[in-house]
Amino acid sequence: MSKLFSSLDLDNRLLENLESLSFLAMTPIQEVSLPIILEGKDLIAQAKTGSGKTVAFGLGLVNKIEIKQTRPQGLILCPTRELAEQVALEIRRVARMIPNMKILTITGGKSEYQQEKSLMHGAHIVVGTPGRVLKLLKKRILKLDFVHSYVLDEADRMLDMGFIDDIHHITHFLPEVRQTLLFSATFPEDIKDLSYKIQKDAQNVKIDATHSSGSIDEKFILVDSHKHKIKALLKVLGESQVNKFIVFCKTKRIADVVADDLYDKGIEVSSIHGDLDQIERTIVLTMFSNQSLLGIIATDVAARGIDIKDLDLVVNFDLPHDPEIYIHRIGRTARAGKRGQAISFMVKQENYQLKNINEYRSSEYKFEPIGELEDFSDYILSPLMKTIEINGGKRDKLRPGDIVGAIVGESQIDFNDIGDISVTNTTTYVAITSKFAEEVSEKLNKGQIKKKKFKSRVL
Repeated sequence: MSKLFSSLDLDNRLLENLESLSFLAMTPIQEVSLPIILEGKDLIAQAKTGSGKTVAFGLGLVNKIEIKQTRPQGLILCPTRELAEQVALEIRRVARMIPNMKILTITGGKSEYQQEKSLMHGAHIVVGTPGRVLKLLKKRILKLDFVHSYVLDEADRMLDMGFIDDIHHITHFLPEVRQTLLFSATFPEDIKDLSYKIQKDAQNVKIDATHSSGSIDEKFILVDSHKHKIKALLKVLGESQVNKFIVFCKTKRIADVVADDLYDKGIEVSSIHGDLDQIERTIVLTMFSNQSLLGIIATDVAARGIDIKDLDLVVNFDLPHDPEIYIHRIGRTARAGKRGQAISFMVKQENYQLKNINEYRSSEYKFEPIGELEDFSDYILSPLMKTIEINGGKRDKLRPGDIVGAIVGESQIDFNDIGDISVTNTTTYVAITSKFAEEVSEKLNKGQIKKKKFKSRVL
């Protein structure tokens, strides 16, 4: 049986909040890492996304913050803006019963001026991406003299994305006496080298690198050639009729082709890869998370650092060469005790990749011919929601409550037909039940939000 959070030496307000969130028993990574973190020791932990690691390092960090000192005491680096925002949101949830706790997100793709202004007002914890953090350090806007906790989340992804030099530069700005926590889904040699250079006597823990037995239904489908994979994918989607899926491709070009082919068949998806600018990327991920898209077609680089919840199916359109990448991909489904599906396509020449996966996991998976799948041709699901984009955001002092009030007031739709609301600095994205989206957008264009006119459109 898992240990309870109440067994730890945590601030009573944190324990009370965890209970209110129904966080009673610790996950495996929390159970092994939190005692080490609370002792103030350096840690290198291998754990997949979705294992509860954010709560682990978040609790340890928040527990040590001196609220009266409004200067950065904790720094968390993440590979992408999306992950940084998710991490900041989770830590705010953890710390919500501690008054005046200030957690600031510093990333690219957002107003640098606004971030500088926020830093001038003080912050206890900074969550950021390496590029923007280093830029503000060099401008002397961000100062890390009093940081006692330094966290590198998804460290392997940051190294894959070329941030190694930035990480070393940032580390030089930190006090020598500090706690350094390094979390990584995989454990390649360059992670060991990074740990040696920035940590002191780090303790190693490794949890659930290969996923719980039986939580993911895996299939390896043999196709005659690469050009038959689209037909196989349509069959898989027709058979499963899932609400939320991701397809992994080895190149940007293949991702675009697959997305176009599915869209032509009436399956509402979008590709996501390195050629998308930050605004396009934000739109795709927002629409996917709020149920306005059924699926995304992604490259590994584009999907790194994105925590996608409630994913029904992962498809490996192309098998990766590295078994650890395969494990990391399929681990995006079957979260929080739920079951998930993972289907991988392969041609005969790729049999060695299946062999490598089997050897890595001590498993005996075999491929099955595509002919054994039932011949479904129609994917009959449609997205539950559509996304409305409003050309106003935080700079206009818009809040989710303002948006809800305007929508209900102008269009008279039921409150339950409004889904997730994401407010950025300049833009707001609102999920609306599909059949009402166009009507709501029209009413918003004719009406007002907080006594001001804003343009809106259905994405």
